[in-house]
Amino acid sequence: MNDKRIQSEQPERASEPVIQMQGVHKWYGQFHVLKDINLNVTQGERIVLCGPSGSGKSTTIRCLNRLEEHQQGRIVINGEELTNDLKQIEAIRSEVGMVFQHFNLFPHLTVLQNCTLAPMWVRKMPRRQAEEIAMHYLERVRIPEQAGKFPGQLSGGQQQRVAIARALCMKPKIMLFDEPTSALDPEMVKEVLDTMVGLAESGMTMLCVTHEMGFARTVADRVIFMDKGEIVEEADPETFFTQPNNERTKLFLSQILH
Repeated sequence: MNDKRIQSEQPERASEPVIQMQGVHKWYGQFHVLKDINLNVTQGERIVLCGPSGSGKSTTIRCLNRLEEHQQGRIVINGEELTNDLKQIEAIRSEVGMVFQHFNLFPHLTVLQNCTLAPMWVRKMPRRQAEEIAMHYLERVRIPEQAGKFPGQLSGGQQQRVAIARALCMKPKIMLFDEPTSALDPEMVKEVLDTMVGLAESGMTMLCVTHEMGFARTVADRVIFMDKGEIVEEADPETFFTQPNNERTKLFLSQILH
């Protein structure tokens, strides 16, 4: 993947953040997993979170759709503060798509059924409309011919592209990616990254936890380095990769880039 910076096709971004994390803390029992996380993301911005295992990257993005509950601080999504209100959580989740490391497709449903389930149940969309939208996004991720197959009949890369299409079928305002390529064989990584690059080009607001530094260089507006539950450093890709300030960042990059 080359290092040419991607230019969004969308108009200039709104200044009001679509994601705000203010003084966010989270504990698992006595373990302080997130420590005073402060992060604003504007519409159309593309953020890559990186760092060593156990640094809090995945927990950070899982807090944004309440898959994990924070105990202190504020999280605001599209102007709505995330609370314990179940209806509000459901409403926010309908606007925030998520793609996981291990696909999480329903094995007993076809690709098309996987993609239409949420629009029909959550959005109350008629089946025909849901199927039209599903086929649109399956074409977008370049696997419309797989619509009638079951997940077990697909490669890992194809399954992950189905997972991306399924998330897009809800027409989310924000997409979260939690190490979407880490469970894939190396030869399948590029097809998934290419799909994500296409999303970035369309102006989708994206937060991606990944170790794919080529993707970070090419796609990200900002790269955020986390370690031990803290945001240690954040910068544009050029600065991050060529002039990191923090010693922990320098050590991480020396290990992952060589």
